[in-house]
Amino acid sequence: MANAQTVAEWLNADPRVDYVNHASLPEHRHHSRGKELLPKGLGAVFSFGIVSGRANGKRFIESLQLASHLANVGDARTLVLHPASTTHQQLSEEQLVVNGIPDDLIRISVGLEDVEDIIWDLDQALETATKGENS
Repeated sequence: MANAQTVAEWLNADPRVDYVNHASLPEHRHHSRGKELLPKGLGAVFSFGIVSGRANGKRFIESLQLASHLANVGDARTLVLHPASTTHQQLSEEQLVVNGIPDDLIRISVGLEDVEDIIWDLDQALETATKGENS
């Protein structure tokens, strides 16, 4: 869970990321409740939004080198998924929104690899995915 906390904080500070949904972050609406109920950590599965949506999300997933592109969670390895270009690719943007799946959403299950290696992988994939964006 320490890896997830570190990754969530790193993503939250990155301008190539629009938002991070992890209750460990002070601005999250369930931060106080999470700290009270789960004092040892708030879990390794969370989501974040990559700038400019679906196209960048797909490029991000394709650019990862360490993390695995898998739909399952709870593995010892870092796993990522971009639902809008994979598991829910058949839905329109409107259908994604109605179902609570923004087209920029990346789900991550942070694994036990060295956290610096995880961050390196996320950083290089974000860089590739958002080339040409204002960051």
